Amino acid sequence: MEIANVFEHVSKEKFRSAANKLLGECFLLKKHKDTASDYNYILNNKDAFIEYFEVLGYEVIIDEQTGVIGLNNPAGTGRIHLKKIESVLLLILRLLYIEQRKQLSQIEDVIIIADEIYDKYNMLKMNAKLDKTTMRNTLGMFQRYHLISKLDADMSNPDTRIMVYPSILFAVTVNSLDDMYNSAKDKLEKYSVGGDSFGTIDSADDEEADEN
Repeated sequence: MEIANVFEHVSKEKFRSAANKLLGECFLLKKHKDTASDYNYILNNKDAFIEYFEVLGYEVIIDEQTGVIGLNNPAGTGRIHLKKIESVLLLILRLLYIEQRKQLSQIEDVIIIADEIYDKYNMLKMNAKLDKTTMRNTLGMFQRYHLISKLDADMSNPDTRIMVYPSILFAVTVNSLDDMYNSAKDKLEKYSVGGDSFGTIDSADDEEADEN
């Protein structure tokens, strides 16, 4: 299909807006009020977006079952390098999401409280203490990339409720929830004894979370 033909019936202004949001915010979610419109626009014009990002070296990941759209760079370029403690928190959030997802219906949202994150972190017996400032700043970053959102004011407060989005599943490439669950547990165990080092979020100046 000629790329010119793909763009023939696409609004340049809407396309530019949606493409920039996808590049800048990692994930677009069907159920997120700030990204729902762009999610639907990309879904309805996916051929144009696939062609466009293919030229740039990216593949558009569209998962209608979970309502997530993101980007993947097969070359592995354009990554946000996370600090070790940020990587651990990302992994804990994934683990909590997977644990709760197995107990909920498909239409229910995964909501945790911050204290669950503190508990799992403390179980690791890490050298670095998880203070409130680090917790607040790290979760704030994850919120900007549409991995989570806060339901209460202060994300560092132990009682604060946090919604974890299905985009958390696309922060790592595995074939099933069970594989991801086991992978998360294995990596957490390695961290607890001071081994392993990982932690990048894919982006095209910040497009998709994806750890290898």
